[in-house]
Amino acid sequence: MEQRREIVLASTSRYRRELLARLGLEFVCAAPGVPESAEPGERPAALALRLSVLKARAVAPLFGSALIIGSDQAASCEGRQIGKPGNRENAIAQLEFLKGKTVDFDTAVSVLDAASGELRSRVVPCRVEFRDLSRRQIETYVDRERPFDCSASAKAEGLGIALLARIRTDDPTSLIGLPLIALTELLAEAGLPVIA
Repeated sequence: MEQRREIVLASTSRYRRELLARLGLEFVCAAPGVPESAEPGERPAALALRLSVLKARAVAPLFGSALIIGSDQAASCEGRQIGKPGNRENAIAQLEFLKGKTVDFDTAVSVLDAASGELRSRVVPCRVEFRDLSRRQIETYVDRERPFDCSASAKAEGLGIALLARIRTDDPTSLIGLPLIALTELLAEAGLPVIA
């Protein structure tokens, strides 16, 4: 069946691209070029939602009639925002801090109809309990997986699953960065059911 609308993923994340590909839809990716810093006092869920909307809106002028998907994730633990580590030392330090603790991941997804301007969004929470691993185990994981572009260094779709004791969420793909259950609902509301 021919897809009725063009879909644009406003992201350069390979993880989000791989997740969206699971739905079997044709789509293109566009770099939104949105700064991903939090505003003073901004809560993680609000940050993720704001950025998902900004990303979708940033590429809308380039795709006048498309459905545009924006998504972002914010992680926090004990009131502290936990970002992407960027390098080995930061990843090890993050995981040393997070071991034995619970981390909240808030992942937002927005679908913007560029033709009508209608916007639909959801925030999907995910609570993750980290195992109390040794420094050696953490270093082994970091050296094998190199999770430098993953929030909280938790690459759960790979070896990072061994870091985790428990995941609580209504949408397991939210931890990887694009909540597909929520996204399929938003696409259907926008007139593009994934299974027609």
